[in-house]
Amino acid sequence: MDDSRTLPEYVRHWAETTPDRRAFTFVEHPAPNARGTHRTLTWQRLDLRVRALAARLVEEAEPGARVALLCPQGTDYITGFLAALTAGLVAVPLYPPGLPGHGDRLAGVLADAGPSVVVTTSRAMGEWCARTGLPVVAADQVPDTAARDWSAPAPDPAATAYLQYTSGSTRAPAGVEITHANVVANAHQALTAYGADTHPVTCVGWLPLFHDMGLVLSVAAPVVRGLLSVLMDPAAFLHEPARWLRLLAAHPRTVSAAPNFAYDYCVSAVTDAQKADLRLDDVAALINGSEPVRPGTADRFHAAFAAQGLAADVHCPSYGLAEATVFVSAARPGGPLRRFALDRDALATGKALPARPDDPRAVQLAGCGTPAGQRVRVVDPVSGAVLSEGEVGEIRVQGPNVGRGYWNNAAQSRRVFGGVLADAPGGWLRTGDLGTVLDGQLIVTGRLKDLIVVDGRNHYPQDVEATVQDAHPAVRRDRLAAFGVPGVRRGEGERVVVVAEHTRVTRLAETDVPGLVRDLRAAVSARHGLRLADVVLVPPGTVPRTSSGKVSRALTRARYLDGAYAAEGAR
Repeated sequence: MDDSRTLPEYVRHWAETTPDRRAFTFVEHPAPNARGTHRTLTWQRLDLRVRALAARLVEEAEPGARVALLCPQGTDYITGFLAALTAGLVAVPLYPPGLPGHGDRLAGVLADAGPSVVVTTSRAMGEWCARTGLPVVAADQVPDTAARDWSAPAPDPAATAYLQYTSGSTRAPAGVEITHANVVANAHQALTAYGADTHPVTCVGWLPLFHDMGLVLSVAAPVVRGLLSVLMDPAAFLHEPARWLRLLAAHPRTVSAAPNFAYDYCVSAVTDAQKADLRLDDVAALINGSEPVRPGTADRFHAAFAAQGLAADVHCPSYGLAEATVFVSAARPGGPLRRFALDRDALATGKALPARPDDPRAVQLAGCGTPAGQRVRVVDPVSGAVLSEGEVGEIRVQGPNVGRGYWNNAAQSRRVFGGVLADAPGGWLRTGDLGTVLDGQLIVTGRLKDLIVVDGRNHYPQDVEATVQDAHPAVRRDRLAAFGVPGVRRGEGERVVVVAEHTRVTRLAETDVPGLVRDLRAAVSARHGLRLADVVLVPPGTVPRTSSGKVSRALTRARYLDGAYAAEGAR
């Protein structure tokens, strides 16, 4: 097919050429121990549902208006998203109001996006949706006959297809304008990177569809290639991670993605009994797109499931961000995991120098492969000068997948999307991420805004966090934040604070908390030469996370400075 086609045109194409082939299957788990109920849409059925809902939406909104998607995970979410694009409207992928801890963010995003209509389901429709004062369309209540006598306009590839709101891990959420051409380009890039452009695969996922990686890997890429996409609810994965692995085992040549914590979670939570009838021989690619991507996680995951036939060469550390639709750089399946042991002291000065892998002070990082159909440069964040291999700087990106800018924020759009390089023309996306290139591999070292600077030396928070969680089993993995706070005296530099959740099985009343804190301080001092000004242990679920599941260091820092942890934390 012509690569300039839009997602609605691809849906129509597959409906005409392969009408009875399966397009999307959503696996529901209505009971705690249920194996799952499969609900499937063929390409013909998907096309009919999309056109029916699109015809209904144009009754409520003018072309170019925003459509807020407040559907639960499932096929109605997919038809709602594709219907908005088909109708010439702008989709705003969000989540139902009941998502714990994200009500304020949802209200803020709706105020920013200014939608003209809400799409949800009859099951999720409630008082909250009614309070928006907007027309509400229940996707599952629109009859097929609504598609009769309505023809879809031809989408403009240059027009905005949807607003992808950033997760807000370092700043307030902002809506990235993703055009029809952007999302199709990024789908092609991802398909090529993970070997799905020439060989048929099955996309399996549990990532939320309002998240950029979930949307592209579970919806856009399958639509472009005509692949089967099998998905489940994130809550079903969290309740029983073996469900995800069973779906991987049940389909041919599966490709899936998950953040770093999910692989460690599977290692710790999947039982031997659940492994007994599990075969993972046909897994084609497992994408790890979280920050940070830890080589040790891939090693543990492979060791845990090698007996089930999982190949060692399916792990694909990847890098991306919402401003580039999602995928930027990826390690290809079929090769060994590229790992780099770097000198910690040199890294603090902006140099990526090799260290002995067995050196306890070495930083272990995974290579995120090579760019997926786009240009990537590592530059000095101030001058824009391109840096040499092994020098750490800001990652900048240019390609057909880079979004138009931020919705309703021209000044921020110019600053972020209009980066200038000293020796390259055109605008470059300033990612705000730090990294370097070694042996042709992009290595992501951290976030520019998250850097902790003490006595003129740079320290990466995720590096400090890794040390803390490895220092004591009571610290809950990937549920902690390290950050800098202003000194209490004039002239005093940044002080370093760690707020960490303890594990669910830890009882603080039965724990030597001062001794535990001393162990954490000693580990950070020995490995980083840092003195922790404060260590706060808080109950599980207390450290705030973004809508994509990452710890929000910015919000944790703000809550700490506001004194929110004074009563509930232990030191």
